Amino acid sequence: MVKKLLLSLFPLLTCVLLYAQCPDAAALTLLRQQQDTLQHLSQEIFNGKGNEGRTKAVDAFIPTLVRALKTKYAFRFPFDSLKTVSIQYPADSSFRIFSWALELETGFYRHFGAIQMNTPDGQLKLFPLFDASDYLSNPDTITNNKSWYGCLYYNIVQRHYFNQEYYTLFGWDPNNPRSQKKIVEMLTFKNGTPVFGGPFFSFSEDSVPTPTRNRFIIEYKKESTATLNYNKELDMIVYDHLISETNEPVKKYTYVSDMDYEGFKWKAGKWVHINKVFHDAIPLGKGAPTPMPLDQKKKSMMHPKSAEDFQPATPAQKKKKQ
Repeated sequence: MVKKLLLSLFPLLTCVLLYAQCPDAAALTLLRQQQDTLQHLSQEIFNGKGNEGRTKAVDAFIPTLVRALKTKYAFRFPFDSLKTVSIQYPADSSFRIFSWALELETGFYRHFGAIQMNTPDGQLKLFPLFDASDYLSNPDTITNNKSWYGCLYYNIVQRHYFNQEYYTLFGWDPNNPRSQKKIVEMLTFKNGTPVFGGPFFSFSEDSVPTPTRNRFIIEYKKESTATLNYNKELDMIVYDHLISETNEPVKKYTYVSDMDYEGFKWKAGKWVHINKVFHDAIPLGKGAPTPMPLDQKKKSMMHPKSAEDFQPATPAQKKKKQ
């Protein structure tokens, strides 16, 4: 009995011990109820019937999420039951980013998101993210939250340089029926507001230098897999070198990995391009980062079918398959 009581109190006790200030018991109960509603709506966004059903779920999800986040100290609530919504934190927990995707019947995607700041008084400070990726004539540009290059974020790497914090964001865009993309860009805050992109991806050390980029994007075949992530052991960004499998370099949807790797190394406030990461065979246990940002066995954002696509199979289901 005592053990059960301690287990039931553990989330609240942990919250108090780690953060000192958290939602009170009544607020936690309300947040859990709102999380249940959000979980249902997020699954409808993921596998609802047609554009109308999924769009309707998005339209209900956004205000419900905002209402939940308005709860004082809601930043401490993890919303960890939202399996189709990515929630990423930097090392300093100064903010968190929510991002999710809506697949249209055409096979194209729209992205939604928000940055919630970790405020000292627990009040909500939120920056909604408006996906403008389809309207950016030049994706290599500096944007704000109102002209966001929409994607699902799967990692944040924090760097400190000259009294400023730099947050490197890694995102995945299912894009369209023929190709998908991965994006890495810098997030900074100017006068307290988010700025996406900037001249942080340098190719100055290449044998034939090319202009510095504001964000780095790889696009490749829909059915293929490509890495773009931070490798903690190597302390650098590593990504797959891509080639056209049909020798048509202008057609990005034909690009696949050739099992070679390029990268970026953090030097003097920039990510500097490394043309070849591994000059020999990759040592055992020291390979490149996980190739997909999300566990595709549990969650296939490219081809959503049912809740089973992003939820672990129960023991009964596993037994039935056997």
